[in-house]
Amino acid sequence: MHRDRPGSSGGRQPRPGPALPAQGGEALPVPHGPRINKCKNYYEVLGVTKDAGDEDLKKAYRKLALKFHPDKNHAPGATDAFKKIGNAYAVLSNPEKRKQYDLTGNEDQACNHQNNGRFNFHRGCEADITPEDLFNIFFGGGFPSGSVHSFSNGRAGYSHHHQHRHSGHEREEERGDGGFSVFIQLMPIVVLILVSLLSQLMVSNPPYSLYPRSGSGQTIKMQTENLGVVYYVNKDFKNEYKGMLLQKVEKSVEEDYVTNIRNNCWKERQQKTDMQYAAKVYRDDRLRKKAEALSMDNCKELERLTSIYRGG
Repeated sequence: MHRDRPGSSGGRQPRPGPALPAQGGEALPVPHGPRINKCKNYYEVLGVTKDAGDEDLKKAYRKLALKFHPDKNHAPGATDAFKKIGNAYAVLSNPEKRKQYDLTGNEDQACNHQNNGRFNFHRGCEADITPEDLFNIFFGGGFPSGSVHSFSNGRAGYSHHHQHRHSGHEREEERGDGGFSVFIQLMPIVVLILVSLLSQLMVSNPPYSLYPRSGSGQTIKMQTENLGVVYYVNKDFKNEYKGMLLQKVEKSVEEDYVTNIRNNCWKERQQKTDMQYAAKVYRDDRLRKKAEALSMDNCKELERLTSIYRGG
């Protein structure tokens, strides 16, 4: 939100005020604004020679812009000096405008230069950017920009409106960049999800189940030829799986069955061991008898399957 200081509108100079403290608590000396305003050319304004390069111009601008910014310097003439410093840098840092300016010889002639027969008082060598916007580009908006109204260059109203639109546009770009960054960060997660979904789609369900499943239609009971393991298939199984395909399916059935039996046997043994240990610790004869009475069906089945594998 812009702040208009008293006396800053209508092109009037702001009233003199005390110098603001600089960093470190020391008072900022009042710069000589009138000296800047009396300079006859832009080189004099920035205090550089006519053969000054870009780095010299930038260094001079940074130093003077910080000293004469209206929000930091309330001395008489500081606002006009700040405007003149900004225009000087904007013109001299632009090769085309600098060439035009050097041809005319001084500020007044350049700014009243006629272009193609049309009188162009305000835009002859005037900067294409306001001093306030130029300052924000260099220093990242270090001071509030409400003092833009104090520039009585015939474009104050336009500058104010343009500044709002410019800031809004920058915020939109920042939001856009932020959205893109979030998208980049989420990309690996999205890729993993897609790969997982594709893997699930590509891996088909086995054509059998060790238990009847009405949802998939696997309710028809069958038995493997080797170990006699019972499994369930759908109505189309017999037509689709014959010969070597059937043998391959039955081998998978038996492997799954043996794996389940082995896991369940381990659980039964663990349960029996835990009960026997507890009975010993608590001297509980009832718990000991209960542990000995466990049926251990899966372990018995595992022994049967092992004997078949061994040819017994």
